Parts: sequence; structure tokens; C-alpha cells
Amino acid sequence: MRATALTSRRFKKDAVLAVFGGSALVCIGVVFVAIVGEMLWQGLTSLSWTYLVSAPSESGRGGGIGPIIVSTAAIVGISMAVTVPLGLATAIFLSELPRQHPRLARVLRQCIDVLAATPSIVIGLFGSVFFAVTLGFGLSILSGGLTLACMALPLFVRVAEAGLRTVPGNYRQAARALNLSWTGTLVHIVIPAALPTIGAGLALAIGRAAAETAALIFTSGYVDRMPSSWFDSGRALSVHIYDLAMNVPGGDQRAFAAALVLLLLVFIINLVAAATLTRLFGQAGK
Repeated sequence: MRATALTSRRFKKDAVLAVFGGSALVCIGVVFVAIVGEMLWQGLTSLSWTYLVSAPSESGRGGGIGPIIVSTAAIVGISMAVTVPLGLATAIFLSELPRQHPRLARVLRQCIDVLAATPSIVIGLFGSVFFAVTLGFGLSILSGGLTLACMALPLFVRVAEAGLRTVPGNYRQAARALNLSWTGTLVHIVIPAALPTIGAGLALAIGRAAAETAALIFTSGYVDRMPSSWFDSGRALSVHIYDLAMNVPGGDQRAFAAALVLLLLVFIINLVAAATLTRLFGQAGK
């Protein structure tokens, strides 16, 4: 009787957890479908090849977003070019070498947590003073990309560190038994095993960078012409969406169209970044 009652109680708990998990999944799916559906409903009619390649006119009410797409891709590309190598190196240090340098690892984690909690407007002001003025980059794509790297870095480091820590310890022990060096173990075994989590961290970092508005107003500027170099000012899609929605009368439909393009652009950048990581470290793990 006692065993039957215990089994029944466990079954009820499992059923409650299953219902709760399923309900959460349905809620997330409904929110995602609602957001994407609203953007498709409001913005799909404005999408065309001409819209994607032409320059804006009439404060964004006419023309397209070609130069803005180029500026956005350049800003996010610079941000990820800084975030991925620096963030992966930091995550490797925090996950693989904390015992050798415990005080440094503790201070580094505290700095990363503080940076992650810093409001974007504050990081934007820092980028404006340090990158634009002190380093002399001005209101430019380079200043915007470096500022976004400061925002995406702590998120990527934390997720990548968690992924590296989940790799079983017997993987490392087997590598040592085969007389593999620490670097060889890291490149050929640990990083490939943690690649799905690192990819998830990269996706979150790209989403954070691509959706940022406040920091870019202070660093990359408002200019909507086609950039010719990293030192040109460039308007990001997020800034363009904000401007259309808040400052341009009758710009709501164009704002939804630009938001839809931003969603597609983030998806494409995620695919390219994930494929690059897989190519670099996935083949190394074979």
C-alpha cells in the first residue's frame, strides 16, 4: 500500500510539472507567433526589393533601407568580431583556470556581472566619450560596434563559461591519458563539446547588439546614407525603427517593415555565425 501511494504521489507531481512546462511552452510560442504575426501583418505590404536596396527619403516615409541594412550589418559584425574571441578567451580562463588564479577569476566575474547590469544608456555615454572623443573615432560605425561589444561581451562570456563547465571531466582525463596538451584538449575536445551552448550565447549576444538603440544614438549617429568606411556615421535599423515610430508622422507601417527586416537580418547573422563556429571548432573535434 505504501509503495502504491508513493508511486501515485510521484505520478501526480510529474503530471503537474508536465502541465506547467507545457503551459509555459505554449505561452512562449503564442507570444512569439503574436509578435511575428503583427510584424508580418503590418509590415509585409511595404517589403519589396526596391525597399531593401534603395536609400530612405522623406524622413523614412519613402524610399527604402538599403544603407541602413549595410550600416547595421557592419555595426553588428564589428561587435561580434570583438565579442567572440575576447569573450571565448575569458570564458576559457574562468572555466579552465580558476584554481591557478582564484583572486583574479573572482574579480573578473564581479566585473562581468557589473558590466552586464549596467544600463545601455550609460554604456552609450561611455562609448561616446571614450571611443568617439578620446580615441577620435567620432560618430561612426566603428564607435557603435565597439560600444555594442561592451554590452554583448558579459552575456556571451557567462553563457560560454556555463557551456564549457558542463563538459564532463572524464573528457579531459581521457585527453590527458592520451598525452594531449592542454591546448589540444581545449581545441579538439572541450570547445567542440560545448559548441551548442556557445552558439546559444552567440545568438543572445547578436540579438542584444542588433536590437540596441540608446547606445547607438550616442556613438554611430543618425546619418542614413550609404557608409564608405568604418569611420562614417551610420544609422542602425533599431535607431531607424525608433525614429519612424516616435518622430515621423505616418511612419508606423515603415517601422513595422524595418522591424521585420531586422528580425530576418538577426536570423541570417545567427546562421552565419553558427556555421563559422562549427567550421572552426566542429572540424577540429573530429
